[in-house]
Amino acid sequence: MSLQAYQKATAQAESPRDAEYRLFGQVTRALMAAAELEPTAIRGRIDALDWNRRMWSALGADCASEGNKLPDALRASIISLSIWVGKHTSAVIRREEEIDALIDVNRLVMQGLGGEAA
Repeated sequence: MSLQAYQKATAQAESPRDAEYRLFGQVTRALMAAAELEPTAIRGRIDALDWNRRMWSALGADCASEGNKLPDALRASIISLSIWVGKHTSAVIRREEEIDALIDVNRLVMQGLGGEAA
């Protein structure tokens, strides 16, 4: 079986919640690797930080859309987290904060998703 066929089969069998869990895992591993880099290794750190910020931005935008069916309180929490992630990421890039808080938030979300994830 080719890699493309495997990826297609996996995507078809995966629930949206499982896909979110998998994405959070990938992004969080990238953040953990970036946290291990020297602060001067700007490119490796920024790539992971930008990926995380883009993921959270997409989640926030999705929760802000009228068609989102999540409960209002959960949508508001995700939007708030998205805003916080953007601000904290900027502070990490300026070396005013550490990456660890971003990793912790992602892990907490993964724990919530993990109750029904693979």
